[in-house]
Amino acid sequence: MSTVLLVIGVVIGVAYIYHHIVVKGERCTSQARLHGKTVIVTGSNTGIGKTTAIDLAQRGARVILACRCKNRGEAALEEIKRESGSNQVVFMQLDLGNLKSVRSFTETFLKSEPRLDILINNAGICLQGQTEDGFGLMFGVNHLGHFLLTNLLLGRLKECGASRIINVSSMAHNFGKVDFDCLNTNKALGLGTSFIRVLQIYCDSKLCNVLFNHELAKRLQGTKVTCYALHPGQ
Repeated sequence: MSTVLLVIGVVIGVAYIYHHIVVKGERCTSQARLHGKTVIVTGSNTGIGKTTAIDLAQRGARVILACRCKNRGEAALEEIKRESGSNQVVFMQLDLGNLKSVRSFTETFLKSEPRLDILINNAGICLQGQTEDGFGLMFGVNHLGHFLLTNLLLGRLKECGASRIINVSSMAHNFGKVDFDCLNTNKALGLGTSFIRVLQIYCDSKLCNVLFNHELAKRLQGTKVTCYALHPGQ
């Protein structure tokens, strides 16, 4: 009985530590105001993205909700306006799994918005499938779509002075790898639909985020644009 209780205690302890360090993370204590700043948050109709958008709007930023689903995006728009008390929130449709949509979004944004101070590449999925362009779904949405989006917006970010690019990755990148043979043959990071295979490919896509961020940071040295990769909550 004592052994069972010990095991249960250890499991509860590990779960508590995991929740508070990995899941819950630290609470932001910054009091920074963002009046006059414009921010794009991809995947901001739910989860981390929506919470981020609410906080940014509360700080006075003009927040662009870049989301795939029009109905969910517009519903989130009303909720974020209500929660933040700000009318400086705009929905613009963006499907990261469709490179034509990425180009259309950036064209619309650049024509209608004079500033871009922060780009938060937050959207991500953990599903197998194919994008509109024939790429593996996680490779296309988690990496390629954001890669193209970022590069198309770099000029505006540079024009606006001290700007930031934030790539939401994951600690899961530590378990990722890039199989270039699979990429060349199948336009995907990996194949298979089992839970383990899907999880591995997700880890691979998060590694792509970190590698992209690392190379981009090197190329942006000497400019006023800085970029960061993060695990949510850390």
